[in-house]
Amino acid sequence: MQIAPPDNEIPNGEILSGKITNRDLQPWPRPVAAWSAVALFCVAAVLSYTDRQILSLLVDPIRADLGISDTQVGVLQGVAFALIYSIAGLPLGRLADMLPRRAVICAGVGLWSIGTLLCGYAPSFWVLFAGRLIVGVGEAALAPAAMSMIADMFPAERRGLATGVFVMGMTIGGGVAIAIGGAVLGLAAAGGFQGIPLLQGLAAWRAVLVLLGLAGLPLLLALLPIREPARRSEALAGEKEATSLREIFAQLAAVRTVLIPVIVCCAFMSVGDFALIAWAPALLSRRYAMTPDAVGLALGSLVVVAGVVATVAGGVLSDVAVKRYGPSGRIWVATLCAVLAFPFALVALASSPNQVLAAVTLWTLFSSAAGTIGITAVQEIVPNRARGLSVSFVAFGNIMLGLGGGATLTGYVTDHVFADPLAIGQSLTLVIAPLAGAAILLFLHAARTARSVSR
Repeated sequence: MQIAPPDNEIPNGEILSGKITNRDLQPWPRPVAAWSAVALFCVAAVLSYTDRQILSLLVDPIRADLGISDTQVGVLQGVAFALIYSIAGLPLGRLADMLPRRAVICAGVGLWSIGTLLCGYAPSFWVLFAGRLIVGVGEAALAPAAMSMIADMFPAERRGLATGVFVMGMTIGGGVAIAIGGAVLGLAAAGGFQGIPLLQGLAAWRAVLVLLGLAGLPLLLALLPIREPARRSEALAGEKEATSLREIFAQLAAVRTVLIPVIVCCAFMSVGDFALIAWAPALLSRRYAMTPDAVGLALGSLVVVAGVVATVAGGVLSDVAVKRYGPSGRIWVATLCAVLAFPFALVALASSPNQVLAAVTLWTLFSSAAGTIGITAVQEIVPNRARGLSVSFVAFGNIMLGLGGGATLTGYVTDHVFADPLAIGQSLTLVIAPLAGAAILLFLHAARTARSVSR
């Protein structure tokens, strides 16, 4: 079993034999251009995750306006999005391996913006459900295409940091959804949008969603000038470039003993990420009577800071580890991060709002680092033409199990196991802790297996 060597380590014999293509020998994009693209991808990730997570702050207003239950809210936050995201993600990942990736990203931004606007004007649960489906299809395009482009813009020794900056946007998005959403809710409730077209007369929660939908247009215009980088490293593993799905899956099967555990670990950790972001605001408001704007300011700010530190520091540390310890270096760092995150899954033990805030913040810090490192490792395990598809597998697990399971199952446990709307903390611990423990064991297995893999 082989993992491709770093992109800058090309044996001369392979060049002479024709195994390395002209695209592999092209210079890397200029740093300014590459980092500008990463910055825009980060902004896209912020908006994507803000659209995705904003419902967590709007739970009670939506329940009151549409007359729906916690289980239905969990479906809107979880299954409605996760189902279509997971179904659409795999073919979109394949498209990212075949078509210009910038076009895939731009189409996704336009689609999720339309879906968010539909949610803002939804008159019923089912229209809101349909809007969430559209958002899911659009957002499924971003990660596979952006991650594939990043891998072709940066050599291996700088890829962890670049990936960390992109993933940072995902983590920031959850915090922005809470922080900005809370502020906009307060402004809308005070009549701040009176006289403004498209917003006048809307309920506060609807105004938040409409504003987020409109924010996609300037982002779309900013993404259009990005240049598509040449695809690299198709031949670095000593194999011909795969063009069919059968060849792609054969190459993925060759590294399955490392690839599958890492993908599953990322999914298990994402259960905690999505469950806490989805339900911590409701826990703070129901149990400790915090107002939405207070929750947004406190929780949103802390999650943003934790996400920035985690993804950037995790990327840098994993770059150092892979230089020093080889292919298993990144995964060992991810394992350590998962171990450090585990105690903060026990949010049921919190007895004050400050303890809840601390638990969510520290979980986000270590779990986000583990996820960033995991997805970077996946990009280095697989060949170029499988990168988009492999990221789609990670996203499939993260969304289907993380968002679909984490958010929905927590709402179900609150309604049907504890039958107490104040028992959200107990529900979160019951859902998160067992899977976090399993993720630690799987990361350990992947790290040990990667020792036998030659890059």
